[in-house]
Parts: sequence; structure tokens; C-alpha cells
Amino acid sequence: MPETPTRPVRVDEVISSGDADRQAVTYKSDTLTYAELADAVARVAAGLHDLGIRRGDRVLIYAEKRIETVVAMFAVAAAGAVFVPVNPQFMPRQIAYVLEDCAARAVISTVERLDALAEAMTTSVEHLVIMGDVVVAESLDLGPTVTAWQRLADTEPTPVPDGAAVIDADVAAILYTSGSTGGPKGVVLTHRNLLAGAESVAGYLGHRSTDVVLSVLPLSFDAGLSQITTALISGAHVVLVNYLTPREVMRLCETHKVTALTCVPPLWLQLAAVKWTPESTAHLRYFANTGGRMPRATLDRLRELFPTARPFLMYGLTEAFRSTYLDPAEVDRRPDSIGKAIPNAEVLVVRPDGTPCAPGEHGELVHRGALVSLGYWNDPQRTAERFRPLPGPAGVTRPELAVWSGDVAYRDDEGFLYFVGRDDEMIKTSGYRVSPTEVEEAAYSTALVSEAVAFGVPDDKLGQLIVLMVRPTGADLSAEELVKAMAQELPRYMLPKRVEILDELPRSVNGKFDRVLLRRKATS
Repeated sequence: MPETPTRPVRVDEVISSGDADRQAVTYKSDTLTYAELADAVARVAAGLHDLGIRRGDRVLIYAEKRIETVVAMFAVAAAGAVFVPVNPQFMPRQIAYVLEDCAARAVISTVERLDALAEAMTTSVEHLVIMGDVVVAESLDLGPTVTAWQRLADTEPTPVPDGAAVIDADVAAILYTSGSTGGPKGVVLTHRNLLAGAESVAGYLGHRSTDVVLSVLPLSFDAGLSQITTALISGAHVVLVNYLTPREVMRLCETHKVTALTCVPPLWLQLAAVKWTPESTAHLRYFANTGGRMPRATLDRLRELFPTARPFLMYGLTEAFRSTYLDPAEVDRRPDSIGKAIPNAEVLVVRPDGTPCAPGEHGELVHRGALVSLGYWNDPQRTAERFRPLPGPAGVTRPELAVWSGDVAYRDDEGFLYFVGRDDEMIKTSGYRVSPTEVEEAAYSTALVSEAVAFGVPDDKLGQLIVLMVRPTGADLSAEELVKAMAQELPRYMLPKRVEILDELPRSVNGKFDRVLLRRKATS
């Protein structure tokens, strides 16, 4: 009898999904086939084991997006350890916080980031693996033993020792995401979380081995990591890029005949302003949005630019990896919806006591199922606040933990979900609760601005007053002109009381608008 294919247990085993000779990953002029990628991962995993890295050890990966970064993540997983990818834009203070919080035993980085590491290094780190000239690293005497990446890459691959073998419930990765207070939160993801997410998302996106996925988002961002796992589990080809300009994205789409492109709203705003060539869009099969609501005008523009591509509007929680998507067939009927739960997940809208909301009733969005993470690393208090059981049938409490997102949403009569805003970002003004998303959407609809962020700041009379920060599309926009145009769409109480016009709105390391920094600017 033929052997029954085994289901992946570790996330690195997604590599086995591709044909050996097919292209797996490309960065600039370098490409690895699936066979070459599997060999590279096995070698580096063996090298890490030789260094003493063991099951459950945390390994921080601090490097720009490149083939070695992808190899490093999967190699750490193959060695039974936990990879902690951090954004290459992190500064020393942020790196030091993550290193101390997760007690990383090893760091994999590049010679260009040695200065930042010199300021951030903590006593838990025993090994520093450097891509590039290790002589420079050794001369700095940072404390850890310095090892050249190439030494790991040249290690003879060996079977994973019994002590390193993991099951799918073991921790695979920790993704650090900004919190509204305190330092970043480390979301703990298991191999099961990552594999279930890859299978689910690849399924509804229809990934196939002929796809070419352009990886634009950071690998430290759940959606960016998901692009890699969903592509490789489908045997597809991933093209890596460290985002520079919209035209660079267009050029890569043309060069590599890209079929799949996922971005966050601020990036889509930039890409929508570019005049795409027919060659750059000819092969695009779908485009997807995540990380926030896409303005209607931007969606309309992208559909004009990519007439043969299917639009996927998605919503995700780092704490549950992925959550909902809107079927492209529904976009014309309900472009403001975030859709329904992805396969193998249940997403509900509930009242504070956990009972389901009626259609049209606002409540908290809660996610349950195989993608729900284990919680926040080293933070039982915030884990207990966000990860809680839901009532089951007839008031019986379900034993599993669900993620209470903190996001306000509602469901229509047909079960489609609509995002209203984050509970802690809702603006309370004049006795009303106002969604910042709705204010931003009205600003975009005027066509006078290309970027917009709304939020509330304390006010003695109103409770909070609405502040709107924008980047204009033209040179001579005034606050009065914008508010007058928005008054055609919003009631008086929803209109911004302050408008600040900026040359550019700052972004976080994941490419989203930096609302914390903007709010701080408005209140300083």
C-alpha cells in the first residue's frame, strides 16, 4: 500500500509541500528551490544544535528581509527552539526590552546592526550569530560568543535529536506587538497556530504552486509571516522585498509576474497613487488588505488599476493570527464589511457577559478555535484580561480560551461582520460614541486628503474632542475647507474640532499609522 502523507507537525515542515526543483524563495538576484531551502534549513538547524540551542530556547532574529532571515526562522523551529522575529527598524531600547522579556539565548543578526545590539545586549544572550564580517563583531566584545552565519550554513545536516522533537502544541514563535500602555506584548504562537493559519488562509485565497507571492510586509508582523507560510504550504514562490517605494513594488510585480499582493492601508494609499503599467498588473490574481479598514475610494481605485484581480478584505488579530475575510463576490454589495470567519475559526460578536449580540447590535469581537494563541509571554495579567472562556450552550462555560479582541463590531442579518473601532480608541464626545474609522472615511471621501487619522483628546466640556490629522492631496488645503466638505457626510457632533495638516503621517514599524505618536503630538 502507498504511504499516507503525514501532516506537518512543525511549521518548518511547510517546506516539504513544494516540488524539489520549483522556486521557493527569491531575494534580489538570489533564489533557492524547495530542495535548496530544505537543505539550508536542515544545516542551520544542526548548527544551532551544535551551539547548544535546545527545545524551547528563544532565538531573536534581527535582520532585514532576506533569504537567510527566512532560513533562520524555519531552522530555529526545526531545532525545536522558538524564533522571535523583530522588526529591523527596532531601535536599541526596543531590542533590549524584547531580549530581556523573552530571555533570548541567542541572537541572529547582521553586521550592519551591531551598533544597535551593542547598546541592547542582555546577559541572557550566550550566542550571537552574524551574517557578514564576524571580525567586526568580535572586536566589539559584546559578551556572547560570536559565530559566523556561514559556519552554521556549512554544518552537515543531522536528524533532530529526540530531546529536540516537538509536538504541534509546543511554542514556535513569539511576535512582539505594540501595546497601548507599557512595552510591546509578546504573542506566543504554537506550531499548531501557524500551521492551521497557513492551511486556512491558503485555502480561501486559493493559493497554488503556480502563484508568485510578493512579500512586502515585515516578517515580524503576523500578516507578513502568514504570507511566507501560506505560500510555502502551497508550493508557491515567494519574492522578498524590503519596501522602498511604490514604484519598486510595481517593478517587482512586472519582473516576477507576481500573482498575489497583500498590504496594509497606508501602503495601499501609496500604491493607488502610482500609474501601474499593464505588464505589472497582467498576472495579478488577487490583492488583499489587512491591518485596518481600507478607504472606499482607495478600494475603488485599486479595482480600476487591477481589473482582473480579486479583492480580499481581511481582518486579523496577532493573538489569533488571522480571523476574517470578505469573499470578493460580496465586495460590491458590502464593501465596508470584514466578512466572515476564516475556515476552521469561529468569530462572534458578544455582550460583556459573553452572550451573543443581536444583528445590528454593537459588541466585542471574540475569536475562538485552533488559531488562538497561548497568550502574552511573561505577562499573566494581560493574558488573563484578553484570553477568557466563552459561555457555552445553556450557560455552560467552554473549557477553551477565546481571544476577546477589544474591537467593537456588529453582525448583519446574513452574518457578515462590520468593524466599528477599537474599544479603547472609540471617541466619547458630547454624550456620543464616535468611531474614528467613520471620521477618517468621511475625510477620504472628500478626495482632499491622501492620509487621515482621527482620535479623541480630553476636553472639559465635551469629554473628548475629535482631532483629525491629515496629509493633503493638494498644496493649499485649509482645515475649514476640509471640515466643510466632511459636513456633507457627517452629523455635526462627528465633525473634527481640530484639524492638523501634515506633510506626512508617521507610521509604526508594521507600516500602520502610528496613532500613539500622533495622539502624543496632539496632547503635548
